[in-house]
Amino acid sequence: MDLTFQPRFDCSLCPTRCDGRSKAAYVFEEDAALSAGAEAWLMAHLAAALDVEVRQTPARRRGLPDLELVREGRLLARVEVKAQGRAFMAVERLLPQANLRPYETVALNLSDIRRYAALYRAEGVPLFVVWRVKRPCLGEGYWGHHIEALMAVGNRYRDRRKWRRASTPSDVVDGEHRGVTVNYHFSLRELLPLEELLALLPRD
Repeated sequence: MDLTFQPRFDCSLCPTRCDGRSKAAYVFEEDAALSAGAEAWLMAHLAAALDVEVRQTPARRRGLPDLELVREGRLLARVEVKAQGRAFMAVERLLPQANLRPYETVALNLSDIRRYAALYRAEGVPLFVVWRVKRPCLGEGYWGHHIEALMAVGNRYRDRRKWRRASTPSDVVDGEHRGVTVNYHFSLRELLPLEELLALLPRD
């Protein structure tokens, strides 16, 4: 897909634009359900495309990326899966030095990036983050990259890509704050579409 900025990607002209207002509630369970659907699809796709075993990370090992690519019991790679729909409509106003436009922007919990970077440095196991993006201007697709590429973006932009939203009561689940309030943002132009990303994923 050509992500070059063109009138069809001008969010102010879009007839079915994403809601430009912040959500009154960030319902953790709804976000988790969207991610679970993307995770299930990606598991099947990776298994078929790479001819490897793709399994979910054991629930007891919370904090690890969602998926593990395995061949004959050997861990080949880890993959975190995110699902995002609504665009960050105010990104150009709130993060003017970020070099981002709403339609192309995806986000990841800042603490996740730091945790995955530390895990990759400690293990040396390739680690990837993949986003399922579904927006009126783009349709639906999967984009992602190796954690090293995301770290390079972070090193380039530092705090210019970071945004903290206000917390809401719906962020709290069973007495624990589960909602994401500090995100780091990336452009789809900095990521690879899934079919190109497959070439980077280890098969043996």
